[in-house]
Order: sequence, then C-alpha cells, then structure tokens
Amino acid sequence: MQKLNIDSDITYLQGVGPKKAETLRNELNIATIKDLLYYFPYKHIDRSQFHKISEIDTEMPYIQLRGRILSFNLQGQKYKERLVAQFADETGSIELLWFKGIKWIQQNLKVNKEYIIFGKPGKFANRINIIHPEIEEPEQAEKQLTVGLQPVYSVPEKLKKQYVTTKVLSKLIIAALQSLSGNIPESLPDYLIQQLKFMPLNQAIKQMHFPDNTSMLKNAIARLKFEELFYIQIHLLKQKLIRQEKFSGFVFKKVGDKFNNFYHNNLPFELTGAQKKVIKEIRKDLGSGKQMNRLLQGDVGSGKTLVALMVMLIAIDNDYQCSLMAPTEILAKQHYKSISKLLEGLGVGVQLLTGSTKTKERKIIHKGLIDNEINILIGTHALIEDTVKFYNLGLVIIDEQHRFGVAQRAKLWKKNISPPHVLVMTATPIPRTLAMTLYGDLDVSIIDELPPGRKPVKTVHMFDSKRLRLFSFLKEQIKAGRQVYIVYPLIKESETLDYKDLEDGYESITRAFPPPEYTVAVVHGQMKADEKEKAMQLFVKGQAQIMVSTTVIEVGVDVPNATVMVIESAEKFGLSQLHQLRGRVGRGAEQSWCILMSSYKLSNEARKRIQTMVQSTDGFEIAEVDLKLRGPGDLEGTQQSGIAFNLKLTNLAKDIKILEFARNKAIEILKSDPKLKAPDNKVIAEQLKQKSMQTIQWGLIS
Repeated sequence: MQKLNIDSDITYLQGVGPKKAETLRNELNIATIKDLLYYFPYKHIDRSQFHKISEIDTEMPYIQLRGRILSFNLQGQKYKERLVAQFADETGSIELLWFKGIKWIQQNLKVNKEYIIFGKPGKFANRINIIHPEIEEPEQAEKQLTVGLQPVYSVPEKLKKQYVTTKVLSKLIIAALQSLSGNIPESLPDYLIQQLKFMPLNQAIKQMHFPDNTSMLKNAIARLKFEELFYIQIHLLKQKLIRQEKFSGFVFKKVGDKFNNFYHNNLPFELTGAQKKVIKEIRKDLGSGKQMNRLLQGDVGSGKTLVALMVMLIAIDNDYQCSLMAPTEILAKQHYKSISKLLEGLGVGVQLLTGSTKTKERKIIHKGLIDNEINILIGTHALIEDTVKFYNLGLVIIDEQHRFGVAQRAKLWKKNISPPHVLVMTATPIPRTLAMTLYGDLDVSIIDELPPGRKPVKTVHMFDSKRLRLFSFLKEQIKAGRQVYIVYPLIKESETLDYKDLEDGYESITRAFPPPEYTVAVVHGQMKADEKEKAMQLFVKGQAQIMVSTTVIEVGVDVPNATVMVIESAEKFGLSQLHQLRGRVGRGAEQSWCILMSSYKLSNEARKRIQTMVQSTDGFEIAEVDLKLRGPGDLEGTQQSGIAFNLKLTNLAKDIKILEFARNKAIEILKSDPKLKAPDNKVIAEQLKQKSMQTIQWGLIS
C-alpha cells in the first residue's frame, strides 16, 4: 500500500481514483485525506444487537437479523420490475424487496446461505418487509473495524447515484486510517492534552468514525469540539491583542458643551438604566488610549441611535468628526432626519451622503468635511468612496453592520491616518454563543430594556380563513386614527411558491378599503426611488392609512402612529425577519399589534417560529430559538461577517459551555504567551498559521 500523509490528495487513496476523487471534491468538498477523515458521521447505529423476526415492530427505526434467503421471485413488468426474496430465521419469515440493482442481487446472493440483514422494517398488504436492505455475509461483517457502533454519513443524492454510499465512505475512511498507520500530526500541545485529559488526535478521529463504545465516542466528540472552538477563539483574541498593541486610540479627554447642552436641553426622554450603563462603558473605552472596537446590541426600539448620538457628541467636544454608515438609503435618511431634529439649536454640522446625492451637493459635502464644518456625516456605502475625505475622523458608527462586507467596513476604518474608534450596532439580537464566535474580538454592550412608556406589542396568529375578521379589526384601528402595515413575501404571484403576493393582496385590500374613504400606499423593491419615497411620505404624514409593502420596510421606517403590522404568509419568513418587522410598530404610547397570517398547511418548523413570536417579545430569546432551528450558517449576517463557519461538530445552540471553556483556555494561554513564542505553544502557532491560510480573513473591524 502506498505511504500517504494526511495532506495527500484523495485521488491516491486506495479505492478512489480520479473520477471518484472529482465527485468527492465537488459534492462533499473532500480533496485530501484530512478532508475525508474530518467528514464525520452524523450518527452511529448499534450493529451489535440482533433481533428475531418474531420481535419485529414496524415502528423500529432499523432492525438487524441473521437468517437465510429461502427463495427469489421477480415480479412486475419490464422497467417496473421488483425482486422479492423470502428471508427466514427460526421464528418466522419476511420479504426483502429490491427495485434497483436487481441483476447484481441475482448474481451475488444465494438461496439457503446465511446472511446478516439490516434495514428499516415496513408493512405492505399485511406482510412485513425491508426495502433495499444492507446485506453482508457473517464472516465479512467480522472483518469490519467494528461490528458495534457503525457510522452513518450524510450522502447527497448525486453521490448515491454514483454508488457512493455510507458503506463506501466507511471503507474509504478505513483505508485512509490504515494507510496513515496512526501517523496523524497532533493539533493540540501535549500539556493541554494532559491537563484536559483528552485522547490523542489520532485516537479521537478513529473513535469518531468507529467507536469502541458510546463512552469512547463521547470523549472523542468532546476533544474535537473543544479544538474547533479553541482555535476560533484564540484567533479572535490574538487579533484583538495585535490591534490593541498596533493601534493606540484617540483620547477623548472631556465631556464638553455640546454633550452637556444636549443632555440638559434636548434629550427627548430620561435615559434608561441600560442606556446609561452602555454610555459609561463606551466613555471608558474612549478615554483609555486604546482604539475602541465595540458591538452595541439592542432590540428594535431600545434607543441605540440616541446612545450613538451622545457618543458622537463626546467626539465632537474633543474636536473630532464622526460618520454613521447605514445599509440602505431609507435607513440613512431616517437617521439623518431624527439626528438633525434632536440636535436643533446646538450648532452641530450634520450632512447626508447617499448614492442619490447630486454631484453639486457632493462637492459641498466634500469641502465641508475637509474644512471641518461637517461634524457628523450620515450615509450609505457612499461614505466609503475614495473621494470622501475627512479633516479628522475620530469615530465610526456602523448600523445594522451585518449587512456590510468586511472590505467595505475596513475602507471606512482607513479614513484617518490612525484608525478611528469603531462602534458597530445591530438591532438583530445575537445569541451569546454566536456573538462570542462572530464577534469574539469585540467588546460587547447590550441595551436590554425599552424606553419608558412603551407597551409590548401583542402578537396573534390568524389563519387565512379569518380574513373578514382581520379587516373588521383594521377598520376599528383606522377609525381610532391609527395606521396599518401589511407586508407580503412576494411582489407577484409565483408558480412554484404557494404564498400570498403583493399585487393580488393590493387588489383585495383596495376592495375592502375603497377610496376616497381610505388611502392605500404601496412600496416594494422594484419601484423607482422617487416613487418609493413619495409613497413612504404619504404614510409618514398620515395621508395614507394603510401601507402595503414587501420587506423593504423591515428597517428604517419610523411611524409612531402605526399600531398594526399584518404579515401575510408569515410561515415564509425567518424568526429574525418577523421580529424586525414587528419592531416597526409599538413605537408610540398606544397598544400595538402584530398579526401573523398563514395557511393551515404549516411545517413543524414554521409552526415553532409562529408560536415563538406569539409567546415572546424578547429579541434574544427569539434569536436563541432561531439559532436552534436554523444553525449558524443560515443566520442573517454570518455569511458576510468575515468568519468562516466550517464547524464540523459544534452546535452553537447547545455547546455554550464548551465554547466558554475554550475561550477561557485561549485567554489563559495568551495571557502568559501573547505571541505564542513558547516552545510548548509551537503547535498552536502552526495550527493558526494553517487555518488562516485555509479561511477568509476574519475581519478588521469585526
């Protein structure tokens, strides 16, 4: 057998070859022996236990039998043939059925020979059967690495069609382990393995695929999960150390006239305890001489913008400029409007720069920035254009930051010779595990209470059949002087998706709410910017009672008089999006409502999402459920965050304890050896180097 190492191309492994190697690369991203060994099974089946035919219950997930094939019978017509075998032990008989691979079965299986049968029992015409069972001769089964807990791998249909099954993958992994002869380089330092009583990597990988028993499997999983999370954490924390060492931050020494004047004269309401706590944390950063990199999390309507504004006033009092970047023009305009209003009479220069700002206005803005006449520049991606230059940018605030790529954020970061302080804000609550993994190199502040006078939004679930009842409730609300959002997942009817669409919905709404008594505004992503703005303004000014829209109003529209959010085909939306949409109402003192409309046909997951929305208004609780339902890779923002989520084993929804433990170990190691120069930590330094070559850059800001 050819001597291979862990980084050898999979093509050279016995039983693979160029064609299979290409399929494994394309379908499972397996290019090397290491990739194959780290393609872990998603479950194990206990093959140590045998049943008798008389014990079979069709509710069993699978069954293993030992017996003989008594006869074969080919049934049906050509192209619809099936092979039926009578299989028996001393307690009875069942049928084995094959619809594919019939010729191979007929050539290779013999009547009256003993076989081990494994598969899912079913029932047809009152006869118990197993369709396409796994079949082995007893002596063959004993040659396997294990006859106990056997691995089951996730295999895409395309691979199955090319006869790459769980069994084939098992054989390839056995071949890989044998070819390496236990020579798998260790990826954790010896002192850590001994201290944590971990099994060596070589043993952990073998036990992950072919465990001796459940206890060994458990130990292997613990070792490999720790390692996954340890390297993410040590990378993030090392980045933070490098940044703190490399960049000293501007020192904002004083809280001056602008801040105090605003606090005493313009503050619209008393700050909540949470807002005061967060401002205190940020002020400490700004005076530390280290560059601030802080994540500000706060639920919809918790008052993050007010905190951001007060922090900007501290920067201005210290003769620095600020920029606030938002992901959409709607949101940028909303910030500009609310911040300008809050700063009335304070003599602070605020400007707005977006993609639709005219050339003439741009020139005035560019000049105002260089002349230090503009203290705060609010805008979209337009802020990162090379032509935008500041006199002295000291603070960068990025709103809904998950919508920006790493490179875009970094451009804004480079708008001064020394990097400005950075505050990234999100109204999408991030579960603790995800925050520690995505933003482990940032300090985190959380605003976890709503401003006084806000009533929690009441959420109800209604089926489509109750539409008349819904319309009568909306009429009551409009009669009381309130306004209503109605949100659709689609603009036009879809042939493939059975969801409500905006065009059809608009027609039925205008029939139920006819002009001139009612005015219905429409906003969707395919409208021109000026049309969209005109429709928005109708609603903002209270001239339209109903706004029919797609999710373009998910962020940025702030109409305190809107008290009802109707979400059509609510089962189509993710939890995070439903929560964001609900956040558009409940912004005034009146009781607000969120009505989730759906068909009766709901998947278990959709039912769970709707149930969660009805039961909870806590964004963090909702985010935890979302993480459990969808996994980290699907959550909004994780794809753009700059971190590669190639977690093989860790479940961020469940493995918080392992994550915290791995993070604490990483902190401990970096405290005593920040540059990982100690001989004992050579393995960690090498692993980090390898991993950073394999993954995308994990980010300058976050």
